Amino acid sequence: MAEYTDPRGDAAAEEMPELSDGDDDDFDEDVWQSMEEEDSQPVTVTCLFCDRLLNSVPATLQHCTEEHQVNLVDVIRKHNLDDYGYIKMINFIRSTKSDASCLTGLPDAPLPWESEDFLRPVLQDDPLLQTDPEELCESLSPSMCPTSQSESHGALQQRAQAAEERARLSEEALARAMDDLHKLKLLAQDLVLNAETSKSAKLGAVAELREDEDEAYFSSYGHYSIHEEMLKDKVRTESYRDFMYRNPEVFKDKVVLDVGCGTGILAMFAARAGAKKVIAVDQSGIIYQAMDIVRFNQLEDKITLIKGRIEDITLPVEKVDIIISEWMGYFLLFESMLDSVLYARDLYLADGGTVYPDLCNISLAAVGDSQKHQDHIEFWDDVYGFNMACMKRVVVPEAMVEMVKADTLISEPTVIQTIDCNTVCLSELEFASDFCLKITNTTECTAIVGYFDIFFDKGCGNKVMFSTGPQVTKTHWKQTVFLLERPFSVQAGEELRGKITVRKNKKDPRALLISLQLRDRKLFYSLQ
Repeated sequence: MAEYTDPRGDAAAEEMPELSDGDDDDFDEDVWQSMEEEDSQPVTVTCLFCDRLLNSVPATLQHCTEEHQVNLVDVIRKHNLDDYGYIKMINFIRSTKSDASCLTGLPDAPLPWESEDFLRPVLQDDPLLQTDPEELCESLSPSMCPTSQSESHGALQQRAQAAEERARLSEEALARAMDDLHKLKLLAQDLVLNAETSKSAKLGAVAELREDEDEAYFSSYGHYSIHEEMLKDKVRTESYRDFMYRNPEVFKDKVVLDVGCGTGILAMFAARAGAKKVIAVDQSGIIYQAMDIVRFNQLEDKITLIKGRIEDITLPVEKVDIIISEWMGYFLLFESMLDSVLYARDLYLADGGTVYPDLCNISLAAVGDSQKHQDHIEFWDDVYGFNMACMKRVVVPEAMVEMVKADTLISEPTVIQTIDCNTVCLSELEFASDFCLKITNTTECTAIVGYFDIFFDKGCGNKVMFSTGPQVTKTHWKQTVFLLERPFSVQAGEELRGKITVRKNKKDPRALLISLQLRDRKLFYSLQ
């Protein structure tokens, strides 16, 4: 069941966040200061072994080789350092103020910088930490690069594949670190606002966070304003109604399961469409109002309402013929309620039965809206005379849910994922997809927008669909906007190619972590 506001409502800021017990705890917020890969710009780099300031990373490495007799590329390759190993080596040298001799004669293992403590940057915005160790050789002069220009194509391909795998692992680790940092901030706020609460009580709350978050999610649907907003969404509600009323042959004498029934509107549509029996399930307190509603409409002989999570209850029947649910969240998959529908499908759906809606598409399009970019991103450059540009690094990664004006679209849409609710596996709800956006306007690309389309198709004589895109009637889902910190120019007729990765947040599985690759930039977003 999708919603109009954050599923945890205003209480989200007061929740006790979970502290990670993994290695990501030691990540500093500085790790996330570069959510977009920066273009090459003049920098000042402090030498690792002396106070000399140099104007680039290659110049610094050249200086280390000539003045201190240490070739860092040789060290990286000798010990096969990945991104994290390289970062820890740099921070180890800076924090211990080691001289160049510390890198000579090192054992293969253990290395002196293996502690996760060395992931914490010693210098603010250290350019050496923002450098990919795999790219160092390409940036150095041939005399410093140990790679032979005659290196075989196969070896180069292996290096490229290894680099891609390291980048993937780094992206996942950084995404987890970002989530931990956000929760640590909430924890700090909670400790300040509730200083009188005992330490033991706090620790107990942390231990129960995951259960509390799930409870908070369902509790949010006890707020009647959410259901009012959804019922007033005519695109949403009338599409479900039209599908059922226009296809009575689909429902005649069938047993129907409504997962996440809310006020019971879909269950009542199904009963009026001819279903023999409807079982409606919801964990939220709204189920008690649904019971009254069903009685007021004299449908209690056909509709059975059950309070509980579909995963925790036992239905009064072995199998059902149809599962219907309005499970969609922002960007389709936010809230992860589809997981519960798939659980019900695999356990209760009879052979030949159908889940409705049965097909869903997620689409992307490019946006050129300089005013919105000015309002949300450039705004931080001058806030009442103060430079708050550092805020962009935390503002940009928060995906926005709002209406996008159709006239700001600057590309044709493209479908990045199609989900068949009757066959999809749970693991397929996390995915990566290449995409190509055909640009229609010569302008600046300021954002990428995502939305979804829903289809009631299987076995229907009268098919019904609806879209949540910018070009059609507004829905309560609006659209999901991924703002770019730095817009770039595009030309009409150009094909803007990219890749999107969508996965659940391991610390909050109802939230999403999304990454975009565009023009050699890697951008990271969260939807929570």
